[in-house]
Amino acid sequence: MAGRLSGRQLAPLRGSGFRLLFLATLGSSLGTLLAAIALAIDVKDRTNSGLWVGAVLLAEFLPAIVIGLTLGPLLDRLERRRLMVGADLVRVAVFCLLPFATSPGAIVALAAVAGLANGFFRPAVYAGVPNLVPEEELAEANALLVGVENVSWMVGPLLGGVLTAAAGPHAAYWINAASFLVSAALVARIPARKLQSETALSRGHWRDLREGFAVVVHSRALLAVLVAWGIACFGVGAANVAEIFLAKNVFHAGDFGYGLLYGAIGAGLVLGSFLSSLVVERIGIARTYGAALALMAVGLGGAAVSPNVWVAAAFCVVHGLGDGAAIVCNALLVQRGAPDRVRGRALTLVMSATYLLTAIGTVVAGVVLHASGARWLWAGAAILYGVAAVVGYTLARGVPAPVEAAPPRTDPGPPLEASL
Repeated sequence: MAGRLSGRQLAPLRGSGFRLLFLATLGSSLGTLLAAIALAIDVKDRTNSGLWVGAVLLAEFLPAIVIGLTLGPLLDRLERRRLMVGADLVRVAVFCLLPFATSPGAIVALAAVAGLANGFFRPAVYAGVPNLVPEEELAEANALLVGVENVSWMVGPLLGGVLTAAAGPHAAYWINAASFLVSAALVARIPARKLQSETALSRGHWRDLREGFAVVVHSRALLAVLVAWGIACFGVGAANVAEIFLAKNVFHAGDFGYGLLYGAIGAGLVLGSFLSSLVVERIGIARTYGAALALMAVGLGGAAVSPNVWVAAAFCVVHGLGDGAAIVCNALLVQRGAPDRVRGRALTLVMSATYLLTAIGTVVAGVVLHASGARWLWAGAAILYGVAAVVGYTLARGVPAPVEAAPPRTDPGPPLEASL
């Protein structure tokens, strides 16, 4: 039984196009997360300033918000393969230039350029997936992509820290450049028609942008993600700020305790993302989405009232399970809720809105943390997840059948056993 289920979960990898995209995503994700650590360490060592470190972290995700609110139509108007290859080559150039940067300002500026490329690459990946796999394998394909991103999220920072400590940030920058070059080569081998069924004809940039907003507002599936995940992301921002204070000040577990909570959530994320497709198949997208958000609430709420860091870590695994499954559901709902010609705009808009709410939650938590305490912030975030669970389930119920079916697979590639 386990073998049969595993075969079903890995079925999308039989297609050569998806397999190339999967490997490119692995390389891109590892490079992005390894880079985040190297950049932060480089700026901290140069300046010993929290403001500069905050600036480089902000530069890594702020461009994604800008893209979603202003440049989203480019993901539908331009050929996705060229856009993804171009994004990878821009990141290659950035990390080849970073070893020669002489000031923290130059590092932040280059990080912002890399963040801009990231903001185009990831939505293009998920916009193209429905064209690479049959509809019945879409949940499994998303689970594989989210799962490998979460594995990278666990491994990338660790590798980045070890590599930077051993050889300095410049070594990490050169390795990042190589990883993005490999990613570009893999994406370039995917036929353009397999990533995009059609390119949208522009009726003017701002009109195209308004069309993307209209699609989100009028699609029940997209609204489920925008509203429910938006509520959850406000809690994510608050929980992220409070996590280190909970570990060190409340549980008195030091840096080890912080790493334990962080790693526990990461382990849950990996398991949740890989198992999510099986749950969607059995109970449907609405119930899976509501249950995933509810698991996040239970996990964070349990951690907030835990007597020590070990019990809290167990609850953090539960939280991560829900988080990993919810992220897969987000991708699936957006892909099914938007036709291919506007899918890029829809994805970037929803991503930018949730990033923005995460940032707002982070700022609010930073202001109220010392007045309320870390336990109360995690409890408050758990309540927000509970509200999101109800909203997500309600909006996702009755989501109509996919807007358009994926084209039949014409290149199944070799048998799975031969390709792995």
